[in-house]
Amino acid sequence: MSSAIHVINSEQELPISMDEAWDFFSTPRNLEKLTPKNLQFKILTCSHDSMVQGQIISYKIRLMPLVWMNWVTEITHVRENDYFIDDQRSGPYKIWHHRHTFTETENGVLMQDQVHYLLPFGILGKIVHVLFVRAQLKKIFAFRSEILAEKFGSQSHKAAKPSAVNHLKCDLGKI
Repeated sequence: MSSAIHVINSEQELPISMDEAWDFFSTPRNLEKLTPKNLQFKILTCSHDSMVQGQIISYKIRLMPLVWMNWVTEITHVRENDYFIDDQRSGPYKIWHHRHTFTETENGVLMQDQVHYLLPFGILGKIVHVLFVRAQLKKIFAFRSEILAEKFGSQSHKAAKPSAVNHLKCDLGKI
């Protein structure tokens, strides 16, 4: 039995310039501001003030009461004022690939997130995904959207939409 790679997509149009969007989102320390307080997200190491290819960032995150996990990501691709990608090197997921894309629009900047992720532990991971992780990720992206709307205003927001990708066929399908 093959494991499905899950995908979550979120987009939000912000009434700001591309330079303002890039300056904010390519600053790793701003991630703490965009993460719900109950996760007690803390950046432990971050060698640059802005995203650079090859950069390693380590975090500590609370998964649930009394359960903390270290998480390490690498910024694998950066194209200024266009996109950057972070891939997990160690942490709670078997696979975590997050593409942040920025597109100028008539009203500002469309910010899009696409995350491909897979939990470890086979069938147990699938159960944890259904019972906890899928909803938690949706809450994180909803929180992020609220914070961004407060900070910049917001033209529109499409809620994070989870789906599954069959890793053999790469067909999109709803969970």
